[in-house]
Amino acid sequence: MRTKSIIGLLVTLSALLVVSLALAQPWKGWRGSGGWGMGTQYQGMYSPATVETISGTVEAVDKTTPMRGMHYGIHLLVKTDKETISVHLGPEWYLERLDTKIEKGDGVQVKGSRVTMMGNPAIIAAEVKKGDAVLKLRDENGVPVWAGWRK
Repeated sequence: MRTKSIIGLLVTLSALLVVSLALAQPWKGWRGSGGWGMGTQYQGMYSPATVETISGTVEAVDKTTPMRGMHYGIHLLVKTDKETISVHLGPEWYLERLDTKIEKGDGVQVKGSRVTMMGNPAIIAAEVKKGDAVLKLRDENGVPVWAGWRK
């Protein structure tokens, strides 16, 4: 009887050890922001010093992967009086949950940081206005709203 008790105790302790080790490890089901969060190379491109506002018409709405290893994001092609420019909004996983939808043909005003991506000008959007609706994506320092809970 004593041997059975010891074996039972060892099995229980082993199970507790396995569970505690599993809980001590980072959860593998969530892979972070997909490259869209603070401290990433992509986020480091945003500079408050290069923020400007453009107005134009949305020529296209597409999915894009701005940098290798990132998850998909939503990208606009906006035609202004001066140019047609790529506008990066943010991660698809965030934008697909919002009520404000931007579509081809919409008139928009975009405020964001002008950057160069793959040799071409682009804007990493902080805010997009469509009529009376305002889609706030980043604060004045460029911190993404989807990363704001970590402040």
